[in-house]
Amino acid sequence: MPHANAADECDVQMIGNWSILLKRAMAAKNLIRIDISSDTVCPWCCVGKKNLDKAISMARDRFDFEVHWHPFFLNPTAPAEGVDKREYYRNKFGARAESIAARMHEVFRSIGLEYNMSGLTGNTMDSHRLINYAGKLGPEKQHLLVEELFLGYFTQAKYIGDKAFLLEAADKVGIAGAAEFLDDPNNGVQEVKEDLARYSSKISGVPHFVINGKQELSGGQPPEVFLRAFEQSV
Repeated sequence: MPHANAADECDVQMIGNWSILLKRAMAAKNLIRIDISSDTVCPWCCVGKKNLDKAISMARDRFDFEVHWHPFFLNPTAPAEGVDKREYYRNKFGARAESIAARMHEVFRSIGLEYNMSGLTGNTMDSHRLINYAGKLGPEKQHLLVEELFLGYFTQAKYIGDKAFLLEAADKVGIAGAAEFLDDPNNGVQEVKEDLARYSSKISGVPHFVINGKQELSGGQPPEVFLRAFEQSV
């Protein structure tokens, strides 16, 4: 049997190298960056996050994801001490308050949660300061923190302006230094304002999603809408 010459061996090696490179290229996934403008007292923001998370879990075999949260203030002058949530809704929506609450109960049940109208609502600056701080520790930490804040406020009647609740949420997801950060009321305020101007100044409502800087979605969209946007953004 004839021996392979040097050229044959080189060809075999090149084919092997190309095969490895091709497999790596096929295995590489496109990165999708998602920028979300949101307020921590916005129920549709919670719904949108849950549907986004479902869409991400369905598409992880094709894409990698990086999610960044940005501030929006539904009521910038809301009092820091908080007001009764039900009373606030009655004052804001009048006769429609009860039907709006009933609708949110229905929507939250559809995503596996129980909507809780008890407790206080109020100023969200401290929650946005903490979210911005968490983002400096990584988008995963930030995303987990937002989840805890939504669950606490919307399903457990925790007050979004309560420092103890904010620190409890931070502790659950391992955000070191949160207490020291929140102790100074000036920490993060400028960053929140800059983030607000950059990402949320041209929108009038939340949630607002920007996918890879190309696709924009508003509201608590269902997972299939996010999946289409993923495909169209790469």
